[in-house]
Amino acid sequence: APAVFTGTDVYQRSFDPGEYLREFYTLSDSQGQPNTFLMQNLRSLWKMFSLEGLRGKTLIDVGCGPTIYQLLSACEHFQEIIALDYTDQNRQELEKWLKKEAGAFDWRPVVEYVCELEGRREKWAEKEEKLRKMVRQVLKCDVTKANPTGPVTLPPADCVVSTLCLEAACKDLATFRSSLRNVGALLKPGGHLVMLTVLQETYYAFNNQVFSCLHLEKNVVEEAVEGAGFEVTFSEVQPCPPGDVRADCQAVLSLVARRRDPI
Repeated sequence: APAVFTGTDVYQRSFDPGEYLREFYTLSDSQGQPNTFLMQNLRSLWKMFSLEGLRGKTLIDVGCGPTIYQLLSACEHFQEIIALDYTDQNRQELEKWLKKEAGAFDWRPVVEYVCELEGRREKWAEKEEKLRKMVRQVLKCDVTKANPTGPVTLPPADCVVSTLCLEAACKDLATFRSSLRNVGALLKPGGHLVMLTVLQETYYAFNNQVFSCLHLEKNVVEEAVEGAGFEVTFSEVQPCPPGDVRADCQAVLSLVARRRDPI
């Protein structure tokens, strides 16, 4: 694990979204081995977005990175999406796919996999088009700020999704707790938070670089979510596939929580 927390300056300077996508988001590796971690997360997201009440107009994706996998089930239940990430090159990489530019990452196998979960494998192209139309804004954000999108202020959303973000962005538990409160403020009362969080991970690595991760346990995450003004309505842990040296995560927590009405 890295001796120090990987700060935003390091991400901005040296996080390579293209390499990251090739490393972690191909559905099978060069040896033809399936990407179990990704498939498991896609199934969890499909399951969570199938839950009752996860519907509405606006969904905000906090810490989208250069990826769209986390929106493939979500886009069937909302009308517009706002994607947020700190790192400029991640947002540029996402825009490349949204605008169908040359050199954009090929998400088709991942989209097909989600369509298959939904029982409509052949509809992958329609889903891609739908998602492209739905992403209305791609904005810079910093979850450690009281208004993560400042100076822009977004109207409160019906749902926030955040996958594998806060545990990398927060240097300690106090920051994790306050960041959850900041992210929660993006939601309407009664709105839903949907999270995928890696548990007991201290690092992830690719492209000869190591990035820090905040070591978390299931109960710690749940307590932090409750403390940020939410009621946890769904919580499930899946073990990480063993033997992957690129990260030391032990499990992934899938969690849905409803923002409590102000008293």
